[in-house]
Amino acid sequence: MGSHLSPTETACYLTADLFYVEVLLLPGGEVEDVKVAQHGKAPEVESMQMSYKNSDSKMKVYTSLQHMQQDLVKISNLPRHLIESDKRVDMILNGRIGSITPSQEGTPMSIEYYISPSDALIERLHSDEGSRSQTAVVVVGASATTHKLQKESLIPTPPQVDSEGLPVFIPLSETCSELLPAFFVLKIKPAVPMLNSFIHKISQITDIPPDADLQGEPLFQLLEFSALKDKKTNHGKDTHCIVSLPDAEFHRYLFANAEWKHDFWKASLIHTVPFTHPTHVPALLELLRYQSAINTLLASCITSLNHQPVLVTVMDCRQLCCRLFMPGPVDHSLDDYISRVLTRCMSIPITLRALRKRISILRPPALPLEPDFAGKAEIPSSTLAQCAVENTPAVVPSATLSPEPMEEVELPAKPGHYVMSVAAASAVDGTNTDAIANHSPCASVGVYSPWVASSFPAELV
Repeated sequence: MGSHLSPTETACYLTADLFYVEVLLLPGGEVEDVKVAQHGKAPEVESMQMSYKNSDSKMKVYTSLQHMQQDLVKISNLPRHLIESDKRVDMILNGRIGSITPSQEGTPMSIEYYISPSDALIERLHSDEGSRSQTAVVVVGASATTHKLQKESLIPTPPQVDSEGLPVFIPLSETCSELLPAFFVLKIKPAVPMLNSFIHKISQITDIPPDADLQGEPLFQLLEFSALKDKKTNHGKDTHCIVSLPDAEFHRYLFANAEWKHDFWKASLIHTVPFTHPTHVPALLELLRYQSAINTLLASCITSLNHQPVLVTVMDCRQLCCRLFMPGPVDHSLDDYISRVLTRCMSIPITLRALRKRISILRPPALPLEPDFAGKAEIPSSTLAQCAVENTPAVVPSATLSPEPMEEVELPAKPGHYVMSVAAASAVDGTNTDAIANHSPCASVGVYSPWVASSFPAELV
C-alpha cells in the first residue's frame, strides 16, 4: 500500500490496487471520518466486501487484474516501427497499448493514449508542468452479472504474432478463466465526449451493453461545455467563436445549432469503458484516439470569444485526407500540403492560416468580401464540421504523415476568407471533383478574417 497527505494536510490517503481509503483529519490530529472508494470514484462509506460479496472473490478479481495488466505490458513491448520522432509521443499515439505506467505502491496502471501536437509542444517547452495527455486508468469494477475473467496470463512464452501484429492469445477455458461478478475498467481522464455510434462500437468490441442512460446531446454542445468549463454556453442558439492567431489575425467561427441536432451528432460524455479481455484494449484505444482526433479539431475552433471550401476527411486518428477545390486548374500539390499541415497541428485555424499564406504566393490577393457575405456549404451527414470561406472554392485528399517541414511565406496584402468542412468517413469520395455537393445537412461553421493579437507558440506559426 501507499500513502500521502492532501495539499492542505487535512486528509490522508491510503492506496491499494483495487481501492483507496480517505481519512479526514481534524486540526488537533483526531480522525473525523474514514471513507473507502474504488480508484476513479469519489470516496464513499462503502467496503470492498459490499462490492465483491466476499474476500475470496475480491482476491480472485485482484489476481485476474494483475494477469491482465501483465498481458497489456507484453502487448505494449512487442516490436514495431517508429513513426513519430519523439519516442514518448510515438508510444502514446501509435503504441498498441499507448504509453503504459505500470501499477506500483497502490497506484493503478495508467495508459496515455492521445496527445495533441500543441499539448506535446507545450510539454516540451514547459516540462515542469506535467503531462497534458489523455489517460486511461486500469482498474476493476463490480458487476451485477458475472463475466469470464482470466486466472493466468493468456499470452504464451514466447508470444506468437498474428497478421495485425498482435499476440495470439490462449483461448479462455475452465483452467485459465473463471466467472466473477466483476469486469475490468478503463477510467478515462479527462472524460471524453463521444459519438453514440462510437459507444455502440465499443459495446460490440467488449460484448458489454452500453449504459441505458446515454445523454444523446449534440457533440458540439459537450465539447463547448468542456472547453469553456464553467462559462455560460449558448444552448439552443448559434455559437460564434473568435480564434486569435499569430501575425495579428483572427478567425470568427459560426456553429449553427440546428445542424448539430441530427442523430449522427448525438454524443455522451464517457468516464469509463468496461472490458473483460486484454485483446479489447488496443481496439478500444483506437476508438478513443479516433474520437479524440475529432474532438481536438473541433475544439480548435471553440473559444470564449464570441471562397475557399476545404473538405477534410478524418480517416482515422493518424490520417487526415484533404482535397482542395479551386476554379480553373487545380494545383494538387496543395492537397498534400494542407493534409500534412492539418495532420501535424490538428488545428483548423492554423491550417487555414497556412493555406492562406501558401495561396498568397500562387495568385493575386483575393477581392474584398461583400459586407453581407454569409457563405455556407453542405456535405454528407458524415461531415464533422463545416466553415464558410471566401470567394475562391477549394478541397483536401489522401495524405499521410510526412517528416517534411512546413514552409513559411509572407502574409498577403489583404485578409483572406475561408470555409472548411471536416468529415468522419471511411474513405475520400473521389467523385466530387469540381465543387462541394449539396447532399444533406451538416454542421456549419463560418470563418472570417479580420485581425487581432495572438500568443501561439512560434513552432506552430
